[in-house]
Amino acid sequence: MILLNSIKNKILIFAILATLIPSLGLGLLSFWQNETMITANVSHQLRTLASDANRELEYWLKARIEGLRSLSGSDAVINGVSHYLNLSSANTSEVSALLPQYLRLVQEKLPPLLELTVLAPDAQMIASSVDTPKELILPDSWPSEGGVIVQPHPDEVYATATVTLAVPVLSLDNRVIGTLVAVVDLQAMLPHLMQIAGASPGELVLLDLNGRPLLGTYEDSASLSMIEPQVLQDLRAQTGEPMNFDGHWQHPVFGLVEIAPSLSLIVVAERERADIYQAWTAFRDIFLMLIAGLTLLVALVAWRMGRSIVTPLESLTTAAARIADGDLSIQLPVRRRDELGHLTQVFNQMADNLRHSHQEFETASLALVKQNQLLGTLSITDSLTGLYNRKKLDDILADQLARYQRNQRQFSVLLLDIDHFKILNDNYGHLAGDYVLARVAKTFSQSIRSIDYAARYGGEEFVIVLPETSLSAAQEMAERIRAKIQTASYEFNGESITVTLSVGVADSRQCDDTAYAIVARADKMLYEAKRAGRNQVRCAD
Repeated sequence: MILLNSIKNKILIFAILATLIPSLGLGLLSFWQNETMITANVSHQLRTLASDANRELEYWLKARIEGLRSLSGSDAVINGVSHYLNLSSANTSEVSALLPQYLRLVQEKLPPLLELTVLAPDAQMIASSVDTPKELILPDSWPSEGGVIVQPHPDEVYATATVTLAVPVLSLDNRVIGTLVAVVDLQAMLPHLMQIAGASPGELVLLDLNGRPLLGTYEDSASLSMIEPQVLQDLRAQTGEPMNFDGHWQHPVFGLVEIAPSLSLIVVAERERADIYQAWTAFRDIFLMLIAGLTLLVALVAWRMGRSIVTPLESLTTAAARIADGDLSIQLPVRRRDELGHLTQVFNQMADNLRHSHQEFETASLALVKQNQLLGTLSITDSLTGLYNRKKLDDILADQLARYQRNQRQFSVLLLDIDHFKILNDNYGHLAGDYVLARVAKTFSQSIRSIDYAARYGGEEFVIVLPETSLSAAQEMAERIRAKIQTASYEFNGESITVTLSVGVADSRQCDDTAYAIVARADKMLYEAKRAGRNQVRCAD
């Protein structure tokens, strides 16, 4: 209470409290809302990631079973099993020689298959693609249309995670005459998981039902360790609900699990907490530093204000004491107006300085933003033509392919090449060639829609990406652009220059693993157009 006996101390304490209470209150509320929003967004991302992985696993398993079913219906397998069941033991050598050879040939052409074995109805082995096949015991009841007979697990023989599938072998009259068993390498699923995880900041890990890591999208997934059994139990009890736990690298992560029932796998989608809250932590530290600096500044100003009030009071008290002692000759000049004017002048000067500094800061910030925008534009733009460059084209194609694989939204690609461009350079000079490239690029920009993308592919080659466009519509646009270029005339140094285009057209397909598979088809069509005499459009069937 002694501190409150001074007017100067009261002003100082009040100024500090008036600064800290609202600042900290609003800051804590803002941080809490920000953390809640981050957690909700990451939870949604992880649920989507786990759901996509689960769906891809089901599709992958279905595709493997369909492939085995097609193999079991081949003439080689059916005839081999039929001969084995009909021939005597003295004449089975023909089957034992031909059928294993066929199985080995199939296994070599399909790398995910580690082992193919054909069993008789009594579970006796008829033929196998390996010299020492796994010892297999068929379950008493397994799906007649085929399915998993050995759940995914770490396989010491093949030093990888495997799953064993089986489908029935049917005779021509649709009787079960045997079983085709395949040991499949689960690593074949990794590219699909990497593609799914590539579009998300999270990671995926596949576990067997005992919690052992089988496969993951981490760079060194072979070194993943098991998470705590109790943690795994809690995650499985709250399937689809994110939790904080120590992940497979023993780092704090935020993740959830989904169960893939057909493969009996646990799908873990996780993301390191340090990555999630990195920006939030940095912002918090900056905020605390600002609060500390602001509090120190306010305390200093309050101390000076208190001193400016107390000093005149002390002078008045001294003068009053002298008058009380009988010194009536003392006179205090009236300086209130002068003091207030001086204080106002100081305040105005301080405000002017602050305003001037703020204007300088705003001007510098605006110039920096414009410079960054210019640099951003230059980083994705070809300097000669003004179109997108190759780096930006890669991003556009990857985005369009991901959109197509996710939503089946078709897109098409035009690959355009200026005919006899080398002859143009030789006849008119490289400056004329650059001029023609720029004018042709401008024609492209004026001919496409606002949602389309035009990029310089290299040299005199250009690529136009047409989202939401079928193959026939893309062919029509290619023909319009070709005709427009053919009829155009470019004046350079008093000479009129005309050029023609050869165009290759291709669209997105289910079999495309990469965006440049589409570009490759368009390139093939471009060369067909050139071989056919140039100034033509060729379209991939």
